[in-house]
Amino acid sequence: AHTDSCPVAAYRNKNVPIYGLQWHPEVMHTKNGELMLRNFIFEVCECEANWQVGDLIERMVKEIKADVGGATAIIGLSGGIDSSVATALAAEALGDKLTAVFVDHGFMREGEPEAIRETFESFNIKFVIVNAQQRFLEKLKGISEPEKKRKAIGEEFIRVFEEEAKKSSAEYLLQGTIYPDRIESGFRKNSDVIKSHHNVAGLPLKIAFKKIVEPLQDLYKDEVRKVAVMLNLPRELVNRQPFPGPGLAVRIIGELTEEKVIITKKADSIVTQEIEKNCVAEDLWQYFAVLTDTKATGVKGDSRAYGYVVAVRAAESREAMTANFAQIPYPVLEKISTRITNEIPQVTRVVYDITHKPPATIEWE
Repeated sequence: AHTDSCPVAAYRNKNVPIYGLQWHPEVMHTKNGELMLRNFIFEVCECEANWQVGDLIERMVKEIKADVGGATAIIGLSGGIDSSVATALAAEALGDKLTAVFVDHGFMREGEPEAIRETFESFNIKFVIVNAQQRFLEKLKGISEPEKKRKAIGEEFIRVFEEEAKKSSAEYLLQGTIYPDRIESGFRKNSDVIKSHHNVAGLPLKIAFKKIVEPLQDLYKDEVRKVAVMLNLPRELVNRQPFPGPGLAVRIIGELTEEKVIITKKADSIVTQEIEKNCVAEDLWQYFAVLTDTKATGVKGDSRAYGYVVAVRAAESREAMTANFAQIPYPVLEKISTRITNEIPQVTRVVYDITHKPPATIEWE
């Protein structure tokens, strides 16, 4: 098969059972993509549909036990669904040999550290909170390039985990890395790096752990949610919108400052409140505010103002590999814009991001 721009869009080798596609049938943008995969799996390969989430959970628990053995381990717990599911699996596999570590780097959303503390202190696990706000801010001082920012965050996370591991003599680090993280980080030798996720390509070369164990590394986000439901995790965790490990640090364009972090937290809180209050959150994958590094002239009261431009991003997706910008009703966007410019003196303009993925990524950095 061919297209106007691609001489070989799909092919089959008649002599050996090899097929190829020059597009992604697994993403939601591909028309009949799921049908193509079903035909290949069940008609060509003659596979049987006997996969069960319960079997997957059992396998992952066994793999964690095999990797860690009788040693002690720590797991990075951000409060998101990926790390929460990984923690639940690791707790079942390792019991009291596991310590969950939440690193408060200062880039969480408003009220999030308190909510995470409340949720996980009720779990039957060893749970540690590390206040690392100042050291992360210091580490990122003077850094504005996104890739350098992500790698600096990844290194600092590891250093905090190493320090905590010494306290319990932990030899292994577990993470909630999922498949899209690895794809965007270019983990295959012929894959391009889209962005270095802090827990994949953002990791430093030298680490003081025998091994990093990633039980979810082959799963997509929707599959992780299914596992979470099977594990009976709290509903608020299962339905929590994705949030990057580096937090608001990758939603602030350019160099980070304490003022920018405060502005972004407030703007993000307003976006969340208005979208959830107006009942448009249910069909959205993510919704958040981005503090751009652009400034624009405005009028505050009767005076000229020169302040930041905030971008609002809302996306619809199933697996985060592709996404559509959400068509948020204009009255909701108007309310968001009015509140942000009225309640945050440093902001003079609000724009709405109407770019799909691809060509954009969901996050700006």
